[in-house]
Amino acid sequence: MNSTMSDLEKQAWESIKQVIDPELGISIIDLGLVYDVKVVEKTLNVKMTLTSMGCPAGPMIKNDVILSCANLEEIEDVEVEFVWTPRWDPSIMASEEAQMELGIY
Repeated sequence: MNSTMSDLEKQAWESIKQVIDPELGISIIDLGLVYDVKVVEKTLNVKMTLTSMGCPAGPMIKNDVILSCANLEEIEDVEVEFVWTPRWDPSIMASEEAQMELGIY
């Protein structure tokens, strides 16, 4: 998160932090899978990636992100876009705690 984010965008990051990757058991925020969260009018736009392009949990994670933000005031729609650039690299994108859980030292 950066200091130029709106309060609503900060609330969205906190809501999305509750979404857990079902295979790894770690928050998708801590894994570094969420790249950007922006509010445009009454739509929350989330840019994120998955641990792999063929991740079978992708649809479930997308749905969980949408549900996690459904109760945010002023938001009428949540759009999740999967992006593949930059490629996810847990050794630099995941939080220190997530790296320890993944065995990355």
